[in-house]
This record gives sequence, C-alpha cells and structure tokens, in this order.
Amino acid sequence: MALTFNAAWDESGLGTVLAELRRRKAPATFFPTGMYAEARPAAVRAMAEAGHRLGNHSYSHPYFDDLSTRERAREVRGADAAIRAASGAEPLPFFRFPYSSTTEDSVADVNDLGYAAIEFTNDTNGYLGPAGGMTVDEAVRRAVDSLEPGAVLQMHVGSSTGDGVVLDAEALPRIIDAALEEEYAVVDLREFLAAAS
Repeated sequence: MALTFNAAWDESGLGTVLAELRRRKAPATFFPTGMYAEARPAAVRAMAEAGHRLGNHSYSHPYFDDLSTRERAREVRGADAAIRAASGAEPLPFFRFPYSSTTEDSVADVNDLGYAAIEFTNDTNGYLGPAGGMTVDEAVRRAVDSLEPGAVLQMHVGSSTGDGVVLDAEALPRIIDAALEEEYAVVDLREFLAAAS
C-alpha cells in the first residue's frame, strides 16, 4: 500500500505525520498546492528533506472541469514552479486533481503536460474533521476497509477549518499498525507505477 497526503490549508499535523513516518521508516508522497508552497515553503521543504517525494495538486485548487486547456496548464505549471522553489527538490511528474474531479479532456491535458494523473483507492475523509462528523476511529476504519494489494490511501495534512485538528495525523499510527498486521508493506507510490509499466 502507498500513503499519500494532500496539503492545501495550514501546517497543522504535519510535524506529527513526518515524525510518525520517520519512526516507521515509511515513505509517503505529498501533494501540495502551489499556493500552499508559496505560503508555507518551510513545510514543503520539510516534506522533501524528510525524504518524501512531492507531487502536484494544482496551483489554486480549482475544479479542472471548468477550466480551459490553457488555464489547466497554468495551474499545473504554476504549482510546479512554486513547489520547486519552496522545496529545492525535483517534484515527481504526478498530478492529483483537486476534488478528485476529472474529465477525459482534463486528464488528457494533464498527460500532455507530462504528468500522470494519480487517483486513490480511498480517502479517509479525516479532512472533514469533527465538525464534519468524522472521528479518528472512522478515519482508521475507512483506511483499513480499503486495504488491498496496490491500495493508495489519500489523507491530508493541515486543518480545513483552522481549528488545528488533523484527524489523519492522529489516525496514522493505527492505520500503519493495521496494515502491518494484515501483512501489507508501506511502499513508495512510484513502485506501483513501475510495476504497471
């Protein structure tokens, strides 16, 4: 299984996530937006310096369905430039669509820019937080229920409500424990793509 984290809000939970990944020697791929990289360069640099790879989650997190080909290119290239500047690292040619909203045309446009569209098996929905009816237990359950060979789990760092609560950061140790108990290895997302090609 592979762990992925989107980053578009603030730095809440990031230190906890990075510490847990370091303790477990587990790789992850982070997908920051360009606006996040510009506003929080130290956070994006910390992701890269911890040895994790960076993908692209657009510059401003719009619905790509509503954009022209030119606007999509501006979003992807703007994010790439911001992530490079913040991290000092080479981002992966991996793109995760905002809101998981794709069309055949938007995927083709992203592919034409040299990016693979990275989807996921399941989202913990931890980003909804307590205000959205989510709990740590429910985030763990959603993750564990989606375990299968090649599973890609989507989580988030940051607090969407600004309250500092990041359920995914709290759930991560239990998710990794459950995966290991079921004899899954946490691997770099790139291993799945290499195996598929």
